[in-house]
Amino acid sequence: MDVAAAEALAQGLKFLGAGLAMTGAIGAGAGVGIVVGGAVQGIARNPDAAGTIQGNMILGVALAEAVAIYALVVSLILIFVA
Repeated sequence: MDVAAAEALAQGLKFLGAGLAMTGAIGAGAGVGIVVGGAVQGIARNPDAAGTIQGNMILGVALAEAVAIYALVVSLILIFVA
């Protein structure tokens, strides 16, 4: 294998790894949907607890989105640093 082909293969594998790293965003999207859906159901069943449920929902959404941000950071590191 010549040098140009090896570099092209390395570049392609780097992009493949970055794409696979972004699959963590799928889990984050599903997690946010489940958290918000549960919060809406909880508020519908007990409107008096809306403030507490909403606060916990925001915390859950933030934690779920953190996973997507970590996946994005890993993907960007793989593209630009590795």
